[in-house]
Amino acid sequence: MEMTVEQSRKIGGLGITTLAGLFVAAVGLICVAIEPFAPWITAWPASLTIPASDWIGAALEYILNVIKPVARAFSAALAYPMYWTNSALTLTPWPIVIGVVVALGWYINGLRLAALGFIGFALVVASGYWTESMNTLALVAVSVPLALFVGMAIGIAAFEYRALKGPIQAVLDVMQTVPTFAYLTPLLLLFGFGPVVGLIASAIYAAPPMARNVLLGLERVDTEIREAAVMSGGNRLQQLFLVEIPAAAKQIMVGVNQCLMAALSMVIIAAVIGGFNDIGWEVLLTMRKAQFGQSLLAGLVVVVFAIVIDRMSATMALERNRRDWRISLAIILAFAVASLIFLRALPDPGSFGAFNGIAERVDTGLGNFTAQNGAALDSLKNNVVFFVLLPLRIGFDDAVLPFTWGMQWTAAMSVWFYIAAAVLGGVLAWSGRALAGALLMVLAIVLETGIAQLPWPFLLIGTGVLGWMSGGRKLSILVVVLLALILISGLWERALLSVYLSGVSVLACAVLGGAIGLLCAVSPMAWRVVRPICDMLQTIPLFVFLIPVLMFFQIGEFSAFLAICAYAIVPMIRYTQHGLTSTPPELLDAATTSGATAWQTMVEVRAPYAVPTILLGLNQTILYAFAMLVIAALIGTTGLGQSIFLALGSADVGLGITAGAAMAMLALVADRLVQGFAEERRKALGL
Repeated sequence: MEMTVEQSRKIGGLGITTLAGLFVAAVGLICVAIEPFAPWITAWPASLTIPASDWIGAALEYILNVIKPVARAFSAALAYPMYWTNSALTLTPWPIVIGVVVALGWYINGLRLAALGFIGFALVVASGYWTESMNTLALVAVSVPLALFVGMAIGIAAFEYRALKGPIQAVLDVMQTVPTFAYLTPLLLLFGFGPVVGLIASAIYAAPPMARNVLLGLERVDTEIREAAVMSGGNRLQQLFLVEIPAAAKQIMVGVNQCLMAALSMVIIAAVIGGFNDIGWEVLLTMRKAQFGQSLLAGLVVVVFAIVIDRMSATMALERNRRDWRISLAIILAFAVASLIFLRALPDPGSFGAFNGIAERVDTGLGNFTAQNGAALDSLKNNVVFFVLLPLRIGFDDAVLPFTWGMQWTAAMSVWFYIAAAVLGGVLAWSGRALAGALLMVLAIVLETGIAQLPWPFLLIGTGVLGWMSGGRKLSILVVVLLALILISGLWERALLSVYLSGVSVLACAVLGGAIGLLCAVSPMAWRVVRPICDMLQTIPLFVFLIPVLMFFQIGEFSAFLAICAYAIVPMIRYTQHGLTSTPPELLDAATTSGATAWQTMVEVRAPYAVPTILLGLNQTILYAFAMLVIAALIGTTGLGQSIFLALGSADVGLGITAGAAMAMLALVADRLVQGFAEERRKALGL
């Protein structure tokens, strides 16, 4: 990388990195000083704003109207397999469906998976949501093959035609970073309202993981295997489909697993535009009615599906030892015969409702709990909002008020605040830590001004410097151009609101998740407890995270913050634990030989070696936070997520696409910066 050389140079006794930090701090202070006389520093002039939403909306509506007949024909064609699959699942007696799942579990991995399938689907029957669940399963059953076919084709094309690899990977990055709600609006205009639209949305969302794993699997096929295929005399298609794809089957099956989970995570989002009597619609409906017990029950049905599908598909990817298929066939026949014998005695699966009483008790208990502890819950929420979230959002200058802090922040306080920060920064610089002093000044600017009100020159220059330090000139130009596009599009203020909430959530996840990961690294018992919780959190669809926070804290920014943290904290825990426990034995032996204590080994050996892995966990946490940001717009956030959701409700294609693209750009900037620092650290460690 360019910076590994540059950073080693000194200018006036200071490193390049230190000078860069001082330069950013100086730019920030200048912007703060002239802001009262130049309001354009914080608010981009409307006269220079490009009406990107209107232009893109007009262009897309023209294009969509041209291809709408073809899209509607495709939608009508997909309605047939959707109807047939739905009919087959809903009309087949439920014991036979359970028998098929049990037989599949036995064939994949024996008794353990067979029992998991039986218990899981039995719980679905007992919940009374069998019909709705089968409708959801039908949507997944049709969307996943479509996503697998598209993903396989894209992955093979990227592998076979190397010139297409870069553009295809860029498109896949965009598909995975653009929030799902953003492309629901054009899908509605193209395909109309109905379950098929949800099916297509699920397939679009689930195809990129398959494409990536197909490409990765084919690239990892051993050279000897390729050479053997060539020497066998087969043509290119025979080499690919008879040799290379089977050799890459394990990695491709990982893609199948991720494709299934992605499609299932879309079921509730698809319900927004599907108008389909599935479990996703049930979750949405009960949430809107504030029936949190019933909503939680419906959400848990989705979780059961996710766990069963995840375990079965993951086992298929990792293990090749299959059980006797004849036993699986016998299991299906046994369930089928039992169903035929007791056909008239079989109760309607919708009549069970075994957990309805529990749902009612949850609502009753919740009502009693909030009545008794409402003051404490409100106090917790208000303290976090007034003393943490609000100052970070709009700064001490606007957040410190008499009715919250008991005093009014004045201009004189701002001056003294900056003087104190400058003095402390100077002390740090005098003691040889000039970079820490510069970072302290940057933090002071953020705290006094607020993330949502930071001057745009400060942010553009600061992000450009970070890009330069992380990946050199090209990355610096890329991040500045992306942010500048958001700036001139008129979405800057909403983008900063999104940066604020996702940034605060990521910070909380980094601190708490890092601490939990550290605990799990030093305590195997703690990891045995935390690991299944992480597994469960990663299988829960995004919407379900909204239910518990709404139950206790109602609609608001604090609830959105908690939901984002609950979803995004898992990668930070996993990667921290993995990084701290994967230190090479020879490094640990050297530390032990030198007499280092366990804590010294952790701080001076394990932690530095784990930095690249932890940074990758931070990268995933950032992407998870952005993914959850749009979902959280349903319960009280502002910014780009709210714009995307409002665009869906008003069928505003231009706003939906531009706001979605802006959020994708923010996620891409964060992703590239963190990956750059992780790559630099890996090179420094010789990895």
